[in-house]
Amino acid sequence: MATEAGAVSPAGYITHHLQHWTVGEGFWTVNVDTVLYSAVLGAIFLFFFRMAAKSATADVPGKLQNFVEILVDFVDNSVKESFHGKDKLIAPLALTIFVWVFLWNFMDLIPVDLLPTFATWVGSTFFGADPHHVYHRVVPSADMSATFGLSMSVFLLIFVYGFRGKGAIKFSKEFLFHPFDHFLFIPFNLVLNVVEYLAKPVSLSLRLFGNLYAGELVFILIALFTLQATEVSVMNMGLGLAQFIAGFAWALFHILVITLQAFVFMTLTIVYLSMAYEDH
Repeated sequence: MATEAGAVSPAGYITHHLQHWTVGEGFWTVNVDTVLYSAVLGAIFLFFFRMAAKSATADVPGKLQNFVEILVDFVDNSVKESFHGKDKLIAPLALTIFVWVFLWNFMDLIPVDLLPTFATWVGSTFFGADPHHVYHRVVPSADMSATFGLSMSVFLLIFVYGFRGKGAIKFSKEFLFHPFDHFLFIPFNLVLNVVEYLAKPVSLSLRLFGNLYAGELVFILIALFTLQATEVSVMNMGLGLAQFIAGFAWALFHILVITLQAFVFMTLTIVYLSMAYEDH
């Protein structure tokens, strides 16, 4: 695999691939590539599901309708098993999270040099950017800002469903008098519940980020096999074959990982909202 502009060594190659296209400084830094791909993938999700809904028929369904119906039934069954209240928004929310996170994760299967090389060409050709400083990462779930932002949305929904299912008084009482039902233990209960509530978004975000960051890094390491290959030789051909086999094997395994991570994020979201909604 050809060395990307500005990546003259294995360390430089890895560092370059792990840098985001950013705007701003400090706390207000925005990872533009993460926002861009999240929006594009969300639009793709909406486009195909809307198209399936508009073309839905009671006669023999097409392939797209079949796929969407299978996916909707799968998510609906997961919601029925995990959420024991009655709410019309849970199933659409779960479907959105599962598909969107899966599409985030799926970007990890695109060859690591493909889109960054294209971005380098566009930046240097049309905007006069230095190729050494054109950074581009395409896996939103390998960005902790994205995973934490999504988990914070779930965190806020926990309070929304807590107040909706129990009411303000019961929710507050449970927060202050659980697990120890005595006013003397209110400070202790408060600390326990604050830690428990904060652990939910943190665990959601770190689990998804850690798995996809590791997967992205493995693909980058596999790309190093032919990083220094500049001519055709038996050794370089052998390294290229080893790279193809390793990349193909890891991609097959990673398909299971990205699907499982989307399912885990969706399932835990449903469970957390169900726990907030139900009376204890």
